[in-house]
Amino acid sequence: MLDFNNVDHIGIRISDREKSVAFYKLLGFELIADGGFEQGHPLVMVHPSGINFNLLGPANAHQGKNVLMDEKDKYPGITHVAIKVASAEDTEAFVTAHGIAITGRRDFRGTKTIFIRDPDRNVLELVGPGPAVSELIREHVEESQS
Repeated sequence: MLDFNNVDHIGIRISDREKSVAFYKLLGFELIADGGFEQGHPLVMVHPSGINFNLLGPANAHQGKNVLMDEKDKYPGITHVAIKVASAEDTEAFVTAHGIAITGRRDFRGTKTIFIRDPDRNVLELVGPGPAVSELIREHVEESQS
């Protein structure tokens, strides 16, 4: 077993620097470094919570379409990032007030979740207070097998 500590950062390919930076700034991220975006290196954006997204670009294919989520064929790869939020209700009010479309929602055993997409249709799952989703799924599977 490897001795992991935590996730250091998540890389997200984007096509429009200005739109994506504005979107992530709206969510509270700060652009702390441009590692050479035009050469495919990251724009480093860090949230006060410590979440670090590296926005890589520029994308040059399938712009406006997320091939991992929007295609009928299911390709391997990371489909979304799930982030715990302090309040499901406040989060939904914030994204609605800022014109961010909610593309899905779930209330799983009392834990409310909404799904939003960034300008390149990358999916963010915003998970409200409660047990970790992994724990909720484990409990559900155990109950269904009983």
